[in-house]
Amino acid sequence: MNIPVKILTGCWIIFFLYWIINLLNAKKTAERQNWALLLAYKIPSTLGGVLFFWPDRPNPLGMILFPHTVWVQSLGAGLCVFGLLGAIWSRAILAGNWSPDVTFKVGHELTQRGPYRFVRHPIYTGILLMLLGTAVCAGRLRALIGFSLVAASFWIKLRQEETLMIRHFPNDYPAYKARVKALVPFLF
Repeated sequence: MNIPVKILTGCWIIFFLYWIINLLNAKKTAERQNWALLLAYKIPSTLGGVLFFWPDRPNPLGMILFPHTVWVQSLGAGLCVFGLLGAIWSRAILAGNWSPDVTFKVGHELTQRGPYRFVRHPIYTGILLMLLGTAVCAGRLRALIGFSLVAASFWIKLRQEETLMIRHFPNDYPAYKARVKALVPFLF
């Protein structure tokens, strides 16, 4: 295993450990979405995740899109590190308001500080950068399709979250939404 792949692997280990440890700090849930809405984003994200781990056998999904050069793999590792730092910073700022599903917490606050000044969903931005870096390192069509499916699932999920936030913060959230882009600063 080369150094960029070791860095990439380390990033994902740190990410999962941080998320597991911080599950204990979440506030109690006041409102939870129904299972149909949950499946709307869980299915594409699960399929996308499976494609990242699909075996490298000769098939169209295994087509190489990016060469396995040190430069390309270093770029992928760099994207992953940058995404990890952003995701951890965002998760730390969100603190007890965070949930793996679309929920509204008891005492939920509208967070607009830290990375939330630049994008409304910086955890998703960070995870997407990590996945993009992983896809670049893998260099295969299946990884790029997996990335696209997870990105689509995040878009579905953020739309659901925003509906919930507008209902609970009818004055503040629309102004925040008008001022700050969803995933990429100044773009979208």
